[in-house]
Amino acid sequence: MSKKFDTETTPQGHVPVDRRRFLKVASTSGFTVAAMAGTAGALFSPSAVAQIQREEDERKKAAKHVMTIATAYVLGASRSYPILQRQLKENIQNATRGKVYVRLAPAGQLGAGGELPKKVQEGTIQAAQHSISNFAPFAPVVDLINLPYFCGSNQRFVNLVNSDIWQKTVHPQVEAKGFKPLFYVVIDPRVVAARKGGKAVITPKDLAGVKFRVPGSAMLQQYYRLVGANPTPVAWGETPSAIKQGVADALDPSAGALHVFGFKDILSHVTFTRAVPDSQVYSCNLAWFNSLPKDVQEGIEFASEITAQQNLATVPASRNYAIAELAAAGVQFHSLSDAQLGEWEAAGGYKRKEWDTFRMQLAGSADLFNKMETAANTQSRLYVHDA
Repeated sequence: MSKKFDTETTPQGHVPVDRRRFLKVASTSGFTVAAMAGTAGALFSPSAVAQIQREEDERKKAAKHVMTIATAYVLGASRSYPILQRQLKENIQNATRGKVYVRLAPAGQLGAGGELPKKVQEGTIQAAQHSISNFAPFAPVVDLINLPYFCGSNQRFVNLVNSDIWQKTVHPQVEAKGFKPLFYVVIDPRVVAARKGGKAVITPKDLAGVKFRVPGSAMLQQYYRLVGANPTPVAWGETPSAIKQGVADALDPSAGALHVFGFKDILSHVTFTRAVPDSQVYSCNLAWFNSLPKDVQEGIEFASEITAQQNLATVPASRNYAIAELAAAGVQFHSLSDAQLGEWEAAGGYKRKEWDTFRMQLAGSADLFNKMETAANTQSRLYVHDA
């Protein structure tokens, strides 16, 4: 198992040796070198660190362009949350034949949430990974992905975002605001997770009266109200303590997110309901991208396509890793039959009349909504495993 590099101290209050060495390498060699050395398991080998440093220095010196890519996640998060930061770095550097050097800025170094797309838009950084919902202020139609059971399964999500209608409708809108979508990241559908001591949620009836943690999303609040829960808005940063203290009884990130953000010791049951995807995207500053030579642009696009396919291939293994870690802590998992999933969709799915206003507001017309629905239902050339 790889070493864990965190900010915690030992019981005696001393920073662990691996952490001290990580900080030393980071301060002298740069975060990318230190992080790559650490995640490669080479942190205790000075010669290996020196070799990585030389390679990075040579790449940066030979490159004509530097591309900073920021995320809110540590590099090791890809074991259960497959955003593949290191793979994207290598793919871009290789596909551009060394003309672009990628500097990774993981773990929220340059911000998180809505801060990252804002910095991409401003040109402060060249690219970032963030929620697709961050595009909603510029292209409201993207929020269709949050309509329950519209594209909650991985395959429906992949079908939609890779369709011609999505590319022709969504991309021009976000490009008009200064973004270039590089590729969409599949994590897994959101789940229903009950706090420790809570009962398994198998049918909507099991949510009756349950205080369900929701973000500020009006759609998610309406969905959980329709399926019988008591939607309880809680900021993400306050969610672990809210679950521990019983302010909320349940929540709905993906299994990978539950693992990455340390919920394993405060949950009892996780149910795969496939209602809404955990949807992410890598976006790039359009002006910076357009300033690059054509061959470099094509290299970045090719590298993005390669990484997107690597992401799809990684989804099941990442899910299994998250499930194994959570299960080891005593969390029980529940997969639903088609009939049971149908019960959830009937109770809160997007075809109910309660969603009519949302559908028209987001799509703008019944015709566009129908085209998006057809796209979600049409098998893409790309396949992805579903939870």
